[in-house]
Amino acid sequence: MARLVEVHGADDPRLADYRDLRDVQLRRSLEAEHGLFLAEGEKVVRRAVEAGYPVRSLLMAPRWLDGLADVLATTDAPCYVVDEALAEQVTGFHVHRGALASLRRTPLPTVDEVLAEARTVVVLEDIVDHTNVGAVLRSAAALGIDAVLLSPRCADPLYRRAVKVAMGAVFAVPWTRLPDWHDALEDLAARGFTTVALTLAPDAVALPEAVAGQDRVALVLGGEGHGLSARWETSAAARAVIPMRPGVDSLNVAAAAAVACYVTAGR
Repeated sequence: MARLVEVHGADDPRLADYRDLRDVQLRRSLEAEHGLFLAEGEKVVRRAVEAGYPVRSLLMAPRWLDGLADVLATTDAPCYVVDEALAEQVTGFHVHRGALASLRRTPLPTVDEVLAEARTVVVLEDIVDHTNVGAVLRSAAALGIDAVLLSPRCADPLYRRAVKVAMGAVFAVPWTRLPDWHDALEDLAARGFTTVALTLAPDAVALPEAVAGQDRVALVLGGEGHGLSARWETSAAARAVIPMRPGVDSLNVAAAAAVACYVTAGR
């Protein structure tokens, strides 16, 4: 059972994991140094704990103690009980979902482990916005994608904003980072995947045509604004586009990923 600890001061060192959550650079440094990440909200906290991430501590207003009693019963970590004004002072924003948890990161699985039984995967290249990464993972989990692979420069799926947008889907779909960006698509091809790059290239075909009849498919999406690198676009087995009405040439990468996942999962 978690140890309930009432805290009354924003400068209490025990709350260090939750401090200044809006400062992205500071949080990246702190979370990397201590090997932690944060989950926000009752559903996301529960899903993170159920996924097996060890709990460092929890922070919540008194009104959430009963609703998360089952989670509190699974750990002996401290649960810092604070009023909502203090929570806002510590974190830097109104914690309207009422509950936060600090959890330890676990080693990422290998590419071999993630792809062992995968038939359909999403591959992300240099998507740097945490909201987009979280949204892609949520769509992938919801629409039956087996795994997600991220290039080394993609935003962190375990950053608080990404986890929140994903509604904990980051814990439901297997994912890992690619150790080798340059030859990643060739490696996927060698594993039997048809790599399909989402692009506006002149030779791009309609997405349903590109994935029809393919056994294993890797959907490849590039970063916000610039899209895929020339390296990945040209090394993909096929280039595909989502058919759209005249006058609209593209979708936000998260929206494009959702459409592509739906089309490909139903092939």
